[in-house]
Amino acid sequence: MRRSILLGTALALGLASSAAQAGDPVRGKELSAVCAACHGETGKSIAPSFPNIGGQHEQYLYRALLDYKLGNRKDPIMAAQVEGLERADLRDLAAYFASQEGLYLKR
Repeated sequence: MRRSILLGTALALGLASSAAQAGDPVRGKELSAVCAACHGETGKSIAPSFPNIGGQHEQYLYRALLDYKLGNRKDPIMAAQVEGLERADLRDLAAYFASQEGLYLKR
């Protein structure tokens, strides 16, 4: 019984933490103007050499942006783009692009 209460509490705290970490897609759209040059306004790439990011999972996008910022992913262009952004900005960008329709899945 006590174990299930602890597990339930940990799960609830984890979900609350996830919700608190969710980005704001409206603010993300405001920040995304510079991204459109390569990734397109809604995340549909303008060229095959740039990835389509529209419709990707929010946490995946956030982690990718954070990894560029931290130097875990190496790309000089992306590193320069995220250099001056805060983690909240990265979350907002991720939320915006995740909210877009992807190329293969209809929302």
